[in-house]
Amino acid sequence: MINTALMVSAHNEMHLNKLQHMPCDIVIINLEDGVFDKNKARQLLKTKYKQTTLQLKNKIVVVRVNSLDTCGKKDIKVINKLKPDAIRIPKIKTKKDIKKALKLCDKSIDIHLSIETKEAFNNLHKFGFDKRITTVYLGILDLFESFGLPQELIRRDNPTVDYILSKFLINSKVASLHPISFMYQDYNNIKEFKKWCKKENQLGFTTKACLGPKQLEIANNIFKNKKSDIKDAKNIIKLFKQENKKGKSGFMHKKYGFIDEPIYKNALLLLKLNKS
Repeated sequence: MINTALMVSAHNEMHLNKLQHMPCDIVIINLEDGVFDKNKARQLLKTKYKQTTLQLKNKIVVVRVNSLDTCGKKDIKVINKLKPDAIRIPKIKTKKDIKKALKLCDKSIDIHLSIETKEAFNNLHKFGFDKRITTVYLGILDLFESFGLPQELIRRDNPTVDYILSKFLINSKVASLHPISFMYQDYNNIKEFKKWCKKENQLGFTTKACLGPKQLEIANNIFKNKKSDIKDAKNIIKLFKQENKKGKSGFMHKKYGFIDEPIYKNALLLLKLNKS
């Protein structure tokens, strides 16, 4: 199950060398925004990528490029030769932008999308039109700027934030895309990060973007399914199949209460999510 996505800068060789020890499911190597010298970052990525990714066989490796309107096309030319699992495209607005990215990226590489403009947020439910598009990330800071809303409104008790998180999650599911919740920037405020993770987990998110090992540890603990939940799901599936063979589609159980087809399907879903 994909629970955590770790962002690291492409120009930070020390961080690239530590990736093999990070307990994350997705590694995002960032060429965008904060990377000052883009050419230097691309060159470091070319020289370090193979050495780094050989040790990341159990992780999904993603490279986040710059906007296609700036130097994203140059980034993609370099990255196509490296063959990561996916390329993450920022600042998209419509299906037209995504189709451009699909043409630029090698056909063996999946497409991940940053949802950080009001247009992309509104069009998200339409974005699952190609099998290479698999994952979307909520860029909440840029999204609030796109809406003309101050970042001070990004609080756990704000109904607007609840609406944005819920709409992002549901519209991702409508498009059959995997939603990853936003990155919490104050990486030293572990207490607040933990509260955000619990809130997002209750809303239905299964994956959190993270900035470092402290955040990874917390997110993994909150988003991973408990072994007892997996065991219960397996028992429910077994019980339902046994009773269904006898012609029963619903029955009472001492531990699990009333078990019927919706309960059985939910148990199947839990196992599916745990394997994905």
